[in-house]
Amino acid sequence: MTNDFHDQVIALLPRLRVQALSLTRNRAAADDLVQDAVCNALSAQHSFTPGTNFPAWMHRILRNRFISDLRKKRETGDIEDVPTAALACSGAHEERLAVKELASAMDRLPADQREALVMVVMQGMSYEELAEASGCAVGTAKSRVFRARRQLETWLEGEEQSTETVRLRGVVARLRQGGVARDELRSR
Repeated sequence: MTNDFHDQVIALLPRLRVQALSLTRNRAAADDLVQDAVCNALSAQHSFTPGTNFPAWMHRILRNRFISDLRKKRETGDIEDVPTAALACSGAHEERLAVKELASAMDRLPADQREALVMVVMQGMSYEELAEASGCAVGTAKSRVFRARRQLETWLEGEEQSTETVRLRGVVARLRQGGVARDELRSR
C-alpha cells in the first residue's frame, strides 16, 4: 500500500499545486501549502481507505491545512497583508490584459466559489468529487461553480452591458418626456 500511496501522491502534485495557488494567490505560499498537506497526508496515510476517492481526500487535507494556516495568521497578523501572486504570462498585449482582468475578477470572488471554479474548470474534477473534497452537497458544489461563472461573466462583460443599459434608459427617459422621435429610435 505504501508504494501505491506514494505514487498517488506524486501523480496528484500538479493538481494540488493548482488548488493551492487558487487559495493562496502566491506561488511560494502555494508550494509551502502543498508541502504541508503532503506531510499531513503521509502521516495520516493509515486513515485513508483504499478504493475510496484519493484525490478528494488529498484536496480536503490541503483545504483544511489552508484554513488552519489562515486561522493561525489571523491570530498573529492581518490577512490583508499577504501579498498577491505575480501573474506571469507570455503572449500578445491584449491576451495579457485579458488574463490580468480575469485574475483580478477571480480574486474578487468569494473563496468557496473561486476554489470550486478552479477545481471543476481547471482541474477537471466532477461535481461529486468537488462536493466530497469541499465537504458539501453536490447541489451546493454545482451552485458555487454556477454563481462563480455568472459573477465572472457579469464583471467581465458587465461594463459593455451596463453602458448599453444606460443608453437605453436614457432613450426611455427621453421617450417619456417626448424628446425622442420614432425615426430616431428606428435609426438606433
